[in-house]
Amino acid sequence: MYEKIITHSDFDGIVSGAICSVALGIRKIYFAGPSTITKSLIPISENDIVCDLPYPLSCGLWFDHHEGNLQELRYRKIDPATIRGRAGVSKSCARIVFEYFSERTRLPEFIEDAVKEADIIDSFEYRSIEDWRKESPGKIIDNSLNIKESSRHTMDSYMRAILFLLTERSIEEVANTPKVRERFEKYKREEEGMLRLIKESSTFMPNDQNCEIVLLDLTKYSRMPSVIKNLAYLIYPDALAVLQISNLFERNTKKNDLSFSMSLSIALKSTAHSKDVGEIMRTLNIGDGHKGAGAGTVYSKSKQEMLEKKALITEKIFRLWKNQLDQGVPLIQTNTPQGYSYTGKINS
Repeated sequence: MYEKIITHSDFDGIVSGAICSVALGIRKIYFAGPSTITKSLIPISENDIVCDLPYPLSCGLWFDHHEGNLQELRYRKIDPATIRGRAGVSKSCARIVFEYFSERTRLPEFIEDAVKEADIIDSFEYRSIEDWRKESPGKIIDNSLNIKESSRHTMDSYMRAILFLLTERSIEEVANTPKVRERFEKYKREEEGMLRLIKESSTFMPNDQNCEIVLLDLTKYSRMPSVIKNLAYLIYPDALAVLQISNLFERNTKKNDLSFSMSLSIALKSTAHSKDVGEIMRTLNIGDGHKGAGAGTVYSKSKQEMLEKKALITEKIFRLWKNQLDQGVPLIQTNTPQGYSYTGKINS
């Protein structure tokens, strides 16, 4: 009945796709980002399953965990209850998919361990920086995905291989396969360069008197650098959030369109607060996310328009951030925006 699975090109999407594959015996897998779906760039029919992505014009089964995508359905006057599959607010899409199929078929016992890792990784649910830095099977696989390939086809082939391995083996076994370990070790070697890039490209907004949001501006680069924005917390341990701004690229060509990606610090998790990054993206109508992380896209017709929108959206994000009522969040001050704590190579 179902022919292929179209899933998000991240760890959560891979685990979600693996569950669908093992439950339904589907071997055709395609990876996509949210804009691919919203722009209808690929054909999707009633014979297809879509995971961890916005709802397309139609599909056979749809699984998602983003509140903004549910809101979008309401704007389109579509009742989520009428869509086959399942959608709801959850730590991961993998959790949604796992619960759906667990009620209908017998899944391998080892699958749930991968789902637990997806819950933590996708919601950035770590208790401390030290907890985040610890190696775990899910973190090893997730970091291996941060090593970009020379072509989209090669990257998709690697993700597809991981997905199929997760249908057959425990996440521990998958994390210890030679290819995954090789890519993970390469990631660790490249991490020092990422930290240097973050140090060179980060600052705080002039009106951010308490140095709450690290502003990581990557728009000066002609090629998209490989960087993990949450590494900024190793340099700015007192920051409450990091906002990454970068240009979109198409076939390695820099566009005037902008990507905004933001996440809360782990430090906030131990403090009562009402910060909600996903709500900021939804309020600006540029994207979606969770309370702890969100992303959006802003389109521009020219470089000048891009620069104007970058300044405007950044200011709006900060204003919405300040307007979200705090409940006991300490306004942590650093000595200077350049008061880095990173002094050397950091290994997991």
